[in-house]
Amino acid sequence: MVSVSSLPRDPAAAPAAATGALVLADGTVFWGRGIGATGSTVGEVCFNTSMTGYQEILTDPSYAGQIITFTFPHIGNVGTNLEDIETLTPAARGLVIRADITSPSNWRATAGLNDWLKSHHLVGLAGVDTRQLTRRIRDGGAPTGVICHAPDGQFDIAALQRQAAAWPGLEGMDLALDVSCRQTYGWDETLWTLGKGYGRQTAPRHHVVAIDYGAKRNILRCLAATGARVTVVPATATAAEVLGHRPDGVFLSNGPGDPAATGVYAVPTIQALMAAGIPIFGICLGHQMLALALGGRTEKMARGHRGANHPVKDLATGRVEITSQNHGFCVVPESLPDAVEVTHVSLFDGSNEGLRVTGRPIFSVQYHPEASPGPQDSHYLFERFVGLIEQRATA
Repeated sequence: MVSVSSLPRDPAAAPAAATGALVLADGTVFWGRGIGATGSTVGEVCFNTSMTGYQEILTDPSYAGQIITFTFPHIGNVGTNLEDIETLTPAARGLVIRADITSPSNWRATAGLNDWLKSHHLVGLAGVDTRQLTRRIRDGGAPTGVICHAPDGQFDIAALQRQAAAWPGLEGMDLALDVSCRQTYGWDETLWTLGKGYGRQTAPRHHVVAIDYGAKRNILRCLAATGARVTVVPATATAAEVLGHRPDGVFLSNGPGDPAATGVYAVPTIQALMAAGIPIFGICLGHQMLALALGGRTEKMARGHRGANHPVKDLATGRVEITSQNHGFCVVPESLPDAVEVTHVSLFDGSNEGLRVTGRPIFSVQYHPEASPGPQDSHYLFERFVGLIEQRATA
């Protein structure tokens, strides 16, 4: 196996078996075997600790601009299918894995991961000591890097390093516009069940407008499963356009990039929606932009939270939820006004994981309650949102 330990003195000289390389902005080179599409891709190198759900992770729009290092060594062993996706066009830049992709071993598989990566033009690298790369990210923060897959084994390391160093990074970058829908559409697909696949919501009891900053499909399915007719609008929708659909509640979706950059157009819309008194529920990027609309601020995290095993404490009940997370920015709780209550905190680092506005039907969480992939401890939040809608309807 080609690994970091076989790195030659001259980083421009590839080991004989290397067909791929990850080159960081500081010149560090991780050699390996190229997988997926050929060519090169640049982005922020992060890591995800999930043991399963790699297809959902790779299709999560929140990964726009990022190269994902999987800490679990066996990625690709269950293959891919047409159901476990969060968007049709993956926004992630690429992936780094430890072991070679094996033949699929799952009854639901319709294609191998390598062929799936090629079909989506995703560049990857296998054979890397992902433990060492993860420790580097953990200790030094998420670096910028370039993955290059060259079957002929020819690499211009100096040029790849320059490409990595020139990439501006995610701070200050608005990526929601890249992954948001372009037109308004309706959604009625509900959750997946064994032997039946996805269902349909045929008797909705309320209407939710979801603002798409990079929405995952399973979030929309969870909303529909609660009895909602869901209308999805682009990230740039104005408050007048949202309210024109006469929603019973508004959902602020997840998404990629710097919330402060996206907030330039999103915050005024959210503030106007809050003034209308309508129930609002946000997650991930939606949580961060709700905080900005309330007068708070956000900041870049050194390494972020990405995985399906993050413990979060509900401060009201004392209950600990194991959550699915994917974010590189966080809300600064000290910046929130007095009328905003912190509701959840991370038990990993104490960072903010949720808030609510006192006396108003507005709340949000930093993590992913739709659990795709991940545990289902937090599905109750969708019911909480519906409860606020029903309370307002009967008031």
